Amino acid sequence: MLQTDGRITNAELATRIGLSPAACHKRLRRLESVGAIKGYAALINPKVSGYGQTVFVQITLERQDNADLEAFERAVSAHPQIIQCHLMTGGYDYLLHLLVRDAEDYEQIHRGVLTRLPAVARINSSFAIREIRRTTVMPIDA
Repeated sequence: MLQTDGRITNAELATRIGLSPAACHKRLRRLESVGAIKGYAALINPKVSGYGQTVFVQITLERQDNADLEAFERAVSAHPQIIQCHLMTGGYDYLLHLLVRDAEDYEQIHRGVLTRLPAVARINSSFAIREIRRTTVMPIDA
């Protein structure tokens, strides 16, 4: 229930799941303390914020030694338009998810950021045409 409504009150959550407010609060704090709940956030509409274009970028590194991986990951973490970075198996090393204003904005990031990342051998970019599904709800066994 918290995944679909993070602003629900403890009293309402307790009622919905059939616990007392005190027991619900205790359970919630335990979930937070063990890291099951990482945090709370507002979900911003990228189009309204001016970043309506999604780009996925496949990065292949020249080498995969620890120093290059760590340097690449540190550099990627410094750029706010790179909203996700995943170390991958398969035909490339990293998959980046970027939000940009438009193609011109992406070109500036490509030239000024991506091509200057440590140990990059190849960059393959794909612009998303339309988002079909987005959710923040994780599958949880009841």
